[in-house]
Amino acid sequence: MGLFSRKQSTTPAAVPAPRAVDPALAALTGDYTIDPAHSSIGFTVRHAMVTNVKGAFTEHEGTLRLDGTDPSRSTATIDVRTASVDTGMKDRDAHLRGGDFFDAEAFPLMSFRSTAAEQLGGDRYRITGDLTIKDVTRPLSIDLELGGSATDVYGMERVGFEGATEILRSDWGLTWNAALEAGGVMVSDKVKLTFDISAVKAAPQA
Repeated sequence: MGLFSRKQSTTPAAVPAPRAVDPALAALTGDYTIDPAHSSIGFTVRHAMVTNVKGAFTEHEGTLRLDGTDPSRSTATIDVRTASVDTGMKDRDAHLRGGDFFDAEAFPLMSFRSTAAEQLGGDRYRITGDLTIKDVTRPLSIDLELGGSATDVYGMERVGFEGATEILRSDWGLTWNAALEAGGVMVSDKVKLTFDISAVKAAPQA
């Protein structure tokens, strides 16, 4: 029997079963404001090839829009004041704020704007977006874990996430370095970013 004379199957194609929605996750749906007093954005970078220097940005703000029924529709925005960099050493912080690094006077903010989100499994998520430092914008993915949700003592609904990612600072034009006599460089190109986020849910509109 020829190919074109075969009887076509009349069996309908299988339709994927709808994804079950976790009621607890669905209840988180809404708009949130990041609480800077209970959140931190930190970094770790290798110094002089032998030790790690840790620091944080103490001034930041942002919003989350969570969709617990379809996490892929969730979004996030974060703005960080570059002048708020704090490594616990005044001279080093002044250097980081200057033109060799963040040039905080000319570029007071670095920002992240999400473009996609996905649930990796369980409480693990990945959010992808555009990170802008100075005048360079490049894509960045951050793996996050949902730490939980609760109503605080003031009656505010809160949700918490923690996560981390790694970047090469040279990808954003932060290329300053100094060679060491024994070989290697003063500051590694690879930087680990860490996020501990507590966000407060906005009251529903009347």
